[in-house]
Amino acid sequence: MNIEIISIGFLWFIRTSKFVLFWIYLWQLKEYHIGRFFDHFKTHKGKQLLMGKFPLVKVVLLVVLLANYYVFPLVFYILLLIYFAESAVFILGIFKQRFLKPVFTKKTVLLTLCSFLLVVLYLFLSYAYAQSNFWFTFYLLVFDILTSFIVSIIVLFFQPFFVLARNKILKKASRKINQYKKLTIIGINGSYGKTSTKEFLTTILSSRFNVLSTPDHKNSEIGIAQTILSDLNENHQIFIVEMGSYNKGGIKLLCNMVKPRIGIVTGVNEQHLALFGSLENLLSAEGGQELLYNLPKDGLLVVNGDNKYCMDLYKKADTNKKVYSLKNDKVDSDIWAEEISVLENSLDFMAMTREKEAVHFNVDILGKQNIQNLLGAILVAKELGMSLEEISEAAKGIQQEQAGITLKRGVHGINIIDSSYSSNPDGAIADLDYLNVFKINPSTGLRTKKVVIMPCLIELGKKSTDVHLQIGKKIAEVCDVAIITTKDKFEEVKNSAVQNGMTESKIIFCEKPKEVFHLITTFCKQKDVVLLEGRVPGELIKLLVTQKST
Repeated sequence: MNIEIISIGFLWFIRTSKFVLFWIYLWQLKEYHIGRFFDHFKTHKGKQLLMGKFPLVKVVLLVVLLANYYVFPLVFYILLLIYFAESAVFILGIFKQRFLKPVFTKKTVLLTLCSFLLVVLYLFLSYAYAQSNFWFTFYLLVFDILTSFIVSIIVLFFQPFFVLARNKILKKASRKINQYKKLTIIGINGSYGKTSTKEFLTTILSSRFNVLSTPDHKNSEIGIAQTILSDLNENHQIFIVEMGSYNKGGIKLLCNMVKPRIGIVTGVNEQHLALFGSLENLLSAEGGQELLYNLPKDGLLVVNGDNKYCMDLYKKADTNKKVYSLKNDKVDSDIWAEEISVLENSLDFMAMTREKEAVHFNVDILGKQNIQNLLGAILVAKELGMSLEEISEAAKGIQQEQAGITLKRGVHGINIIDSSYSSNPDGAIADLDYLNVFKINPSTGLRTKKVVIMPCLIELGKKSTDVHLQIGKKIAEVCDVAIITTKDKFEEVKNSAVQNGMTESKIIFCEKPKEVFHLITTFCKQKDVVLLEGRVPGELIKLLVTQKST
């Protein structure tokens, strides 16, 4: 065995380890949902994974090898150099803790072990049975090019077994929750606003009741089941369940397990249209139809009256139903808000009810859109016997972080609005509207400069172009500078912003955190405002933010 073969085999193993971990990470990130996984490859970054410079060079090298045996030495050393570069990047990423790997659970550990076992076995067999250095290199290159496919086959092979295990866990959770006959179960469904509404309702109800709610990022069937099995006990009076699904029938499955008596639909839009395949499928699951049809006869449906799809659902409901809205001029609401004041650090409003009650609320959360989520929580708490005065006092305990948008002190005294938890069309527009609160910079006496940093939104399907045109228009109305961190719909956002009066040079594509940081610190002064909207790089947040919410 010569040193060149040892070297390329060793480097191949290191770089293959990186990509095995990455592909398992991506499957886990997409919740092992085939539609979400494949939709990723419609994005610019997803396309680069398969058709970037290195993948294309490797395909060319493979074709050249097959076409002309005599160029093998040249191909070998080019490949050796590529593997050295990929391995060096991986090792550097390990030391800097910047490489992508899955969160290790029983499932990902099994997938990782099986994948690495296959990698080691393939490396051994390739060396043992290759008749020459040419064929050994050829085998390594084939596996390299097909790594994503091979790891995906392993994931999909085990998926039926994981589904069986999941169903067993769901049945166990269902049996446990059915034991608690006095437990009031609240299901929260929708395209957006679910987490904030859940957090607000949990804080409010906890002032009187013993409440359990699903943790962040645990709104799928397995996450909810695990919460039931590990945390729910006979002392709990109320269980608040955030319900998420990317398939028609997914919410019905959750309802069969937890059997909610109260259902809240917070708002519906096209955020996951690409995953559902059609608006009909989306409205069935994420749109609240399955939640409504699985409520008991004495159940209660609560919907957002400012959302068209929610009101369509409300009209179909023949059960007890309530509606909340910002105003009472378009729909006949059970609760709405008046005398609204959106401040930099808080919301102030009067909650008005159909019964002519009026109570003042002052809550330390950001953005007018969160009044909607608060009203939904207030209405449900009132239905469970709390007075508006009691609810108003309890709401003072709500923290900014629970709303998914926080105001933080940034580098050089810049105000950083962190809404990077997630993003959707309605949320992005609402967060941009919130920037209008900042008018005069107290440090300069001039108009406050406003900057948004955001990626393009994903999984929107056919509505993607229209949504990004709307976002571009809103950016032009509100912002001085926009930095878009992904390419997918950058041109649509830019063109729309320019058409609505924004200077072309002020809407920038930049995906490197340090370059974005330089742009921000060059343009912004103390007390200017930067909105981080959606999944911006974590490295950028660390560079910009110096302390927690103010």
